[in-house]
Amino acid sequence: MATTTAADRKATEKMRYDAFLAACPSQQLLAQVSGKWVTLVLSALGSGPDCDGDPRPMRYSELARVLAGVSPKMLSQTLRSLTRDGLVTRTATATVPVTVTYELTDLGLSLHRTVRQLKAWSEAHRDAVAANRERFDAS
Repeated sequence: MATTTAADRKATEKMRYDAFLAACPSQQLLAQVSGKWVTLVLSALGSGPDCDGDPRPMRYSELARVLAGVSPKMLSQTLRSLTRDGLVTRTATATVPVTVTYELTDLGLSLHRTVRQLKAWSEAHRDAVAANRERFDAS
């Protein structure tokens, strides 16, 4: 009987990830990265304040302006969570007051590409979805 190394077992387990299974770790990650503010923060960081540019670092106050409606607490929690997950880096510069910027990591940038497509789809199809909802509710 062949023995397997820990790395082999880990690779085998990874191939078994299935987000449709309740116990799958990828399901938890999917729930984390699909939240409203997570997707909007990733989109803003990945596209700059005009949401059409190249990824660049942004300050907290700049993100707060771009993300209309986000509370300071929710923005802070979202940025902390994204930093913890390795999707965003937080850089503090010793100035008076301290300057803090947030930037996508390579991992965050890879997710941003998907999020940007979702954002574009929702903007392009909002009217069609609204019309379908009105027809459904009227029947």
